[in-house]
Amino acid sequence: MVVISDTSPINDLVLIDEIQILPQLFEKVFVPYAVFQELQEDGTQEKVKDWIASPPSWLELRSASYAKVPFLRNLDLGEREAIQLALELGIQMVLMDDSDGRAEARSFLQMV
Repeated sequence: MVVISDTSPINDLVLIDEIQILPQLFEKVFVPYAVFQELQEDGTQEKVKDWIASPPSWLELRSASYAKVPFLRNLDLGEREAIQLALELGIQMVLMDDSDGRAEARSFLQMV
């Protein structure tokens, strides 16, 4: 199974030393470039920056088209690109902690 991740799930799992759960659950985790960049921003903990500097083989960076769906403009860039990438690739599962982002993803991706 393949999944797309927003920033917070990866960030938080790295911080609590539980990132290895992702390859146990999914064969591949895609992240859009906006998420990759957010994981390197000023203010991100060094532990996370160090981890994303050498991503594992199960994590794959993917380009997402600019989010053209109007409702996505209310979300931050990482969330928009994660949902847009899911739409482009036909993936029905997105890891995301933001409640507004999850609501939009559920309505548009018909997630349960």
